[in-house]
Amino acid sequence: MHIKEVITALEAWAPPVLQEEHDNSGLQVGDQAGEVRSALVCLDCTETVVDEAVTKGCGLIIAHHPVIFRGLKSLTGRNDVERTILKAVRNNVAIYAIHTNLDNVLDGVNGEIAARLGLSGLRVLDPKPGQLRKLSVFVPNNHADALRTALFAAGAGKVGLYDECSFNVVGQGTFRGGEGTNAFVGEKGKRHTEPETRIEVIYHAPLESAIVAAMKAVHPYEEVAYDQAPLTNVHQGIGSGAVGELPEAMDEASFLARVKGLFGAPVVRHTALRGRPVKRVAVCGGSGAFLVGKALAAGADAYITGDVKYHEFFQAEGRMVIADIGHFESERFTMDLIQRRLAGIFPTFAVRLTDTVTNPIHVS
Repeated sequence: MHIKEVITALEAWAPPVLQEEHDNSGLQVGDQAGEVRSALVCLDCTETVVDEAVTKGCGLIIAHHPVIFRGLKSLTGRNDVERTILKAVRNNVAIYAIHTNLDNVLDGVNGEIAARLGLSGLRVLDPKPGQLRKLSVFVPNNHADALRTALFAAGAGKVGLYDECSFNVVGQGTFRGGEGTNAFVGEKGKRHTEPETRIEVIYHAPLESAIVAAMKAVHPYEEVAYDQAPLTNVHQGIGSGAVGELPEAMDEASFLARVKGLFGAPVVRHTALRGRPVKRVAVCGGSGAFLVGKALAAGADAYITGDVKYHEFFQAEGRMVIADIGHFESERFTMDLIQRRLAGIFPTFAVRLTDTVTNPIHVS
């Protein structure tokens, strides 16, 4: 299998345009035209992980965290990042990172945490703005159904849990073909009136080029009349964090004990217990202190995340339990998530989970 095929599948799931500005997701080492027989999935790509990939015959490492975050001015092996890259290059092992773009899709990192907790009614905690656009296109009435089908197949018309959504208005369009035109209907040089349907669909911005291409491929006119517009509506499947409901309310101590065991956290740092049940839970894998306010606004009883600093715990103000289970622990199931996703797309392609524990934090 070509590396590009794997990348295409991953980026259809979590488009790179969804990554945060500070991030560096994507192919970091290797040639996407290269062929691989298997891939190794990890949270952090280290020298030890590269050694493991070589031993297991994996020509591609898929890491959640990028090994290269900032530009490198030299590659001499003076630190762990440079040594990891050099070892990968010498052994012809490609490295691909899928980081905050996977954090920012609801069926990504946070969706996996929520699924492990058994949360339902899941929604994004902080929707990412500017994700939705609208297409309006005019087409002869007898070609409207074929055009709708093509737009839906390209990913347009999805609203929440619904798909194939469109608005349609029948009217009349006019046009006059000039010299050099080859009109689908009508006579050159004369105004023509054609019964047409105006089709409107909403779509996720990264799909725009594919949707427009699908539209033009099916539309009978040589000059397609259409317009596109950005929307201020929020995409409930794109953004940071997630919030949902437990099947049954739990007392706070029992909930924290369950979370600790479920995520293998050696310790859970948390705010004072409120003496109230936990039903609504917010989550954010990795470093999620920036979403404490959003979790409070969502009415969460508890917020599960990692990397919370001393002063940030005060933001709970006794209204919610903040539980810091650790950065690694909050994202540990991301590896299973990636493996499961790729196995569903490429059932004959071997996707292995690393045996290397890359968590740099140890508790005594």
